[in-house]
Amino acid sequence: MWLHPEEILLKNAFKLWVTEKDNEYFVLQRRRGYGEGGGGLTGLLVGTLDTVLDSTSKVAPFRILHHTPDSQVYWSIACGMSLQFRVTKEEIVQHWDWLQQNIMRTLSVFDSSEDVTSFVQGKIRGLIAEEGKTSLVLEDDPEKFREALLRFEKWFELPPEEKLVTYYSCSYWRGKMPCQGWLYLSTNFMCFYSYMLGAEVKLVISWDEIWRLEKTSNVILTESIHVLSHGEDHYFSMLLHLNETFVIMEQLADYSIKRLFDKEAFQREPALSDPLQITKRYCLEAHAKSAQFRTFFRLPKEENLLEVHESFLWVPFCHFNTLGKICLSENYLCFASQDGSQCHVIIPMREVKPNTGSITGSIETLPTMDSLKYAPCLLMKNRTLQKMTEWSSNHSASSEVTCFNCKKMKEQSWNIHFSEYGRGTSMFFTRKTRDLIVRGVPEALRGELWMLFSGAVNDMATHPGYYTELVEQSLGTSTLATDEIERDLHRSLPEHPAFQSDTGISALRRVLTAYAYRNPKIGYCQAMNILTSVLLLYAKEEEAFWLLVAVCERMLPDYFNRRIIGALVDQAVFEDLIRENLPQLVEHMTDLSFFSSVSLSWFLTLFISVLPIESAVNVVDCFFYDGIKAILQLGLAVLDYNMEALISCHDDAEAVTILNKFFDSVTNKDSPLPPTVQQASVGNNDKAAHMNVDISELIREAYEKYGNIRSEDVESSRKRNKLYVIQTLEDTTKQNVIRVVSQEVRFGASHLDELYNLFKRQHFLSCYWTMQSPALLHHDPSLAYLEQYQLGFQQFSVLFSLLEPWAFCTTKSPLSLWVFRLIDENQDGLINFKEFCFALDTLCCGSFTNKLKFLFKLHLPPGDDPEEESLYRAVAHVTSLLLRMEEVGRRLQEPRSPPESTKTPSISAAEELSTEEASPTPESSVASSPRSSRDAGPEVEWSFSFEQVLASLLNEPAIVTFFERPVDIQTKLGQAKVAQLKLKVNK
Repeated sequence: MWLHPEEILLKNAFKLWVTEKDNEYFVLQRRRGYGEGGGGLTGLLVGTLDTVLDSTSKVAPFRILHHTPDSQVYWSIACGMSLQFRVTKEEIVQHWDWLQQNIMRTLSVFDSSEDVTSFVQGKIRGLIAEEGKTSLVLEDDPEKFREALLRFEKWFELPPEEKLVTYYSCSYWRGKMPCQGWLYLSTNFMCFYSYMLGAEVKLVISWDEIWRLEKTSNVILTESIHVLSHGEDHYFSMLLHLNETFVIMEQLADYSIKRLFDKEAFQREPALSDPLQITKRYCLEAHAKSAQFRTFFRLPKEENLLEVHESFLWVPFCHFNTLGKICLSENYLCFASQDGSQCHVIIPMREVKPNTGSITGSIETLPTMDSLKYAPCLLMKNRTLQKMTEWSSNHSASSEVTCFNCKKMKEQSWNIHFSEYGRGTSMFFTRKTRDLIVRGVPEALRGELWMLFSGAVNDMATHPGYYTELVEQSLGTSTLATDEIERDLHRSLPEHPAFQSDTGISALRRVLTAYAYRNPKIGYCQAMNILTSVLLLYAKEEEAFWLLVAVCERMLPDYFNRRIIGALVDQAVFEDLIRENLPQLVEHMTDLSFFSSVSLSWFLTLFISVLPIESAVNVVDCFFYDGIKAILQLGLAVLDYNMEALISCHDDAEAVTILNKFFDSVTNKDSPLPPTVQQASVGNNDKAAHMNVDISELIREAYEKYGNIRSEDVESSRKRNKLYVIQTLEDTTKQNVIRVVSQEVRFGASHLDELYNLFKRQHFLSCYWTMQSPALLHHDPSLAYLEQYQLGFQQFSVLFSLLEPWAFCTTKSPLSLWVFRLIDENQDGLINFKEFCFALDTLCCGSFTNKLKFLFKLHLPPGDDPEEESLYRAVAHVTSLLLRMEEVGRRLQEPRSPPESTKTPSISAAEELSTEEASPTPESSVASSPRSSRDAGPEVEWSFSFEQVLASLLNEPAIVTFFERPVDIQTKLGQAKVAQLKLKVNK
């Protein structure tokens, strides 16, 4: 119910309307074409126009108008929305009844019609404002958004908890024909609805089912959004704001992936912690901007972008003002020039203080610009001795002089740079800084600059004593991570003298163990030991720890976990860049998956595992300055350098050999250490066969040829490929589970595939609208395939009710509970897919004997079945047979008892058995309870076997027919797929 701002003149008020109800002050009207039997052409046209046109230009099917006597003006105060094409008057009649009860009775107290109109308008506006406080206050146009929300709820019938984020008018392509309609983006679903001349199109896709999400263009569609889900392609075009739509879809898909697959809890972002409070403007957009802000300036994860202002910054080294933007967070003031590459600067608030002597209240930096200097690592104290032991006996003195001169020249260049651009956390980052990085960083400055460029210097400064506490807390702990760390300690740069003694090994152990204690989600992953070893060569122990934090948690997200998702995503990005930049190589090697397998170690270890250590550190220099972009550029340069050799190779093994020999030939002419591996000759058409390759030249070439790769494009490609990588891993998990389960059940592969999808979806249905779902908390991708997705009893009961063969039975709840208890073998309150399939397979595909055995364990009470009477008679007959068997058994076991004394106990036992409910037991035989205390003589137990029960039941055709009735599992799966979400709605 809402008040429109415009007035409605009397001459236009009733042209297209039929009056349903009216009184002195109000009129209820129905639009012509609605509610008229069958709809007809008028109804078709009205329904089509309402779906296609914007809500601001279409007219609602029902409305209530307010007017005062003798007035020519009407006010529209309530509208009834349509449900697809079939419209009812329920909503508008409810509004009418409410008006009669709450407003119409009070209007008689007013003296003038103007007072009546003012009162009605104020009352309606108050209702709108009150309703908007909860759900619509964050929307740009609450009135328009409410109308879209009503359509969304009625068209798609999703649970009321589902939060609509935004909506757009667009075309959806079915084959070669477009359908004009509306695209609705909610927290968990992407929905589309169209109604064109009687043809209805409805589409609902959950974000966790999307494999591909990308912008595309072709001859027919100049620009469109392509969505791939369950092997089906969906295209959306004719979007007025295509880029905005795509970004929102990308953000929602990424949000769903983090929340459902990665179990990202968003502890530091309360706005994203509750899926019911997600909004486009104040949650998704703010989250995306903060993420970009942190990534660009390498700030801690706790920082959120608060304000952005255009401004000029006086650049002292150029003596002019440069245009850019000031970005402000809780603890940092940052500036970036307009293009982002000319210069940027980061000023921590901890290093600024109010200038109390200034009337204007300006701020000045503390005099610590040159004070942030890092001493060499303890492991480097004896570096001179190490270098001497590694020199070969024939190393020439001229090489020593040349290396010494290069080292001095580099240090002098950096000192000049510091004098011009500053030193420490508030240093200006410019193009000249990158040029110096490309040439190589002096060893004495490497630790300092790594800390600065990675942002680790800020983490350490804001967490004093944190590392020491972690080391103390983790000391002596024994976990899977610590076991793996101990196993890999002596495999970390074993040829380096620093790790051939207990000093280096102990430092490495402390850093890795402390990090595993800090972040148990990652714990320890192979390759972390190699990376940390190199960090310890050039940084202090605590600095190495914070550098490791920066790499694992910010610069290489999701790299160091069981599934190395981040590395796989960046390999997919690398493949895309190969297609764009090396077409000649793509033409020869159409299957680029080879490069993914070869390059995995490049990304995981930043080339440390394939390059000599003295060359690899130059790559690490570039990585800490430019992030993953530097690794991607270098990878392209390596392939480009070996292009001819790779094209001429005959198989993958030959290509691997070519790349390995190339890496062995890479040297660092400025390093004080000699090459670790001498280059061997290779094929004639490999440029690296006859010469060493200087790492600085290789890096320079990578920047010159591929430096135009933008970090923003890399991040966008990461998001796009992450969906595909995760879905591929999920599909691999599904195939492995199906392969294991198929050996123990009678379902075919296609049925198991659909069952798995239903099982997994049931798991997610309990996770969509809360962050504290038990199923979500129990989901762990690092577990074995069968244990990754599990259902609790409530989830199992819902899914089991959709698939069990006796759906007409009124005792479904006890049946679900008993089945759940039976198949939950470890009694943890959760069942996996294999256990679920076992129960369903027995009930749907099992033989009569197997079904009976299963129910024998459950001890199923009589069911409410249409054939209940005949079944009950058959069961009663079998029961009487069993009782007679019991009587005979007792007589055989009591030969000395008089005949008179045996009759009464047997009758008593029969009565007791017919009235008591036996408890379920998994055994194959049932024993009676002790006889009544009134019986004379010693206590005698009786029993009968399952075979006796089976033989008795086989004599009853009604029971045999009931259990042998075939089950159409394909129909069951189809019905469950449709009803699964609706059960959640009804619940």
